[in-house]
Amino acid sequence: MLGCVIHGQGDLRVAELPVPEPGPGQALVAVRYGGVCGSDLHYWRHGGVGDFRLREPMVLGHEVVGTVVEYGPGSAGPATDTAVAVHPATPCGVCPECGGGRRNVCRDTRYLGSAARFPHVQGGFADRVVVPCEQVRALPDGLELRRAALAEPLSVALHAVRRAGDVAGRHVLVTGAGPIGCLVVAAAKAAGASRVTVTDLLPEALEYARIAGAGTLVRADDPDDPGWPSEADVAIEASGVAAGLDACLRRVRRGGVVVQLGMLPAGHSPFAGNLVVSREIELRGAFRFDGEFDEALELLAVEPAFDGLISAVVPVREAESALALAADRSRSCKVLLDFAALL
Repeated sequence: MLGCVIHGQGDLRVAELPVPEPGPGQALVAVRYGGVCGSDLHYWRHGGVGDFRLREPMVLGHEVVGTVVEYGPGSAGPATDTAVAVHPATPCGVCPECGGGRRNVCRDTRYLGSAARFPHVQGGFADRVVVPCEQVRALPDGLELRRAALAEPLSVALHAVRRAGDVAGRHVLVTGAGPIGCLVVAAAKAAGASRVTVTDLLPEALEYARIAGAGTLVRADDPDDPGWPSEADVAIEASGVAAGLDACLRRVRRGGVVVQLGMLPAGHSPFAGNLVVSREIELRGAFRFDGEFDEALELLAVEPAFDGLISAVVPVREAESALALAADRSRSCKVLLDFAALL
């Protein structure tokens, strides 16, 4: 079978890999679509994501959907040939975080296509992938595989909004209109936000935010843009740059909440820390997700507007071109790899 293997910075290879066999408690899934994530781009462009650095070749990908092929001995789940989405996280289940209901920050988790641990956890950008049975979710009625490929990033967005607290009737500022930022817009609107303002440097990216439901679009490099809010109730930083965090801290109201969702560059990042003190701003992190995955699938099943965020579907043999397209936010939002030719 073929898989997309990253060997180092700028070194992506579509290579022949052995076909995995499911063991006890595991399912074999034939992958149909894989969404290109910002972390995949970081591994390709920089050899790592934040503090997670490549130390060995790794199959990329954690946003995958497909159909069930078979199960390992004594295992069960959705019937074979059922369309499914794959939850990419395998928490340990025994650490204090898991015991406290925060499995998304499990200290010993395994996550598809992640270099956070060594040996790395191989990802899902391959013709076949083996995962624990409990991570396989049958798609709700009315949800087809193409749109279901947004389930993982939408789960990230739903978790970030949940970390912000109750946003119903509130004004939410989102910095960064990449795929995650746009899905944060959709998640905030689904949670009842009365107004969502989005900032970005690129007008093309801001148009995708409009599709997602943003009411106000702001050029981040224009301090005089009339769309800038003087006091948002909540700010969610989804750009992954220090300037975005700074904007959130300066534009949220006194006593407001700022959620840092975008992964900042490795090392130290400057930010307006005194504002956290003088304005009693609550600064919270948001990392991955847990139970939001099922919520994401249900939301995708009833909202066809999400299709507008999928800007391209590229054959897996052209994976490097797909990553290059995904990295160019003036031409794309969410890019999917298509494994159909390999089935």
